[in-house]
Amino acid sequence: MRLVRKHKLRKSQSVDAATQFVDPRDFILEKLHILPVESVPEISLYTAHPASGLGKRGNQNIYGDEHPPYWAYRWAGGTVLARYILDHPAMVSGLRVLDLGAGSGIVGIAAAKAGAGAVQCVDIDPHAAIAGRLNAAVNSVSIVTICKDILDEGSPDADIIAVGDLFYDSDIAEKVSAYLAQCVADGIKVIVGDPGREFLPHSRLRLLGEYSVPDFGNVPGDQNAVSAVYQFLG
Repeated sequence: MRLVRKHKLRKSQSVDAATQFVDPRDFILEKLHILPVESVPEISLYTAHPASGLGKRGNQNIYGDEHPPYWAYRWAGGTVLARYILDHPAMVSGLRVLDLGAGSGIVGIAAAKAGAGAVQCVDIDPHAAIAGRLNAAVNSVSIVTICKDILDEGSPDADIIAVGDLFYDSDIAEKVSAYLAQCVADGIKVIVGDPGREFLPHSRLRLLGEYSVPDFGNVPGDQNAVSAVYQFLG
């Protein structure tokens, strides 16, 4: 529990605070641009841009918590997974797909477009869930968005789990790997998209395909790096 010390605010401060708040859904709809995803033009997403104010004001106005707005940017792991799924629709056709660490929902949206029987997008950021629903509507697909940490739970009701770009931190990578190993042991197929982050567990992966896709932080004009899709072996 966090202890909050209360202070008396001047009237002008109270008014400023009230006027600064923006509902997350309204912020996305009004401030972000709907743009096709580079390398995956079949999908368009609400996307941050310099004039959106998300980087400068987003946490102050629509967050108030510790979740950076990762969902508003394109990450190579999700992009390469979406590209691979759309190019190999038989992988998900008719199956129950869970997009773990879904962010914008791009992987789940790709699965839905490829004919998945049902799609769940799971992320710990409540704003990612809102963005995922809005992005699904833009792409005319149906997905279920869930804001929850499921890594301490049992295996989900899914046939295949898609994991985009969750190996950027050692602690998170260790926890994700343990969860995925249990899912594989329970008969669930796991696919991973990653551009080669530091904590990617290479010894537990089998390469399925490679694509040159953009990544967050790319400077315009930079050549896209190769990212890969793997099957997680357990």
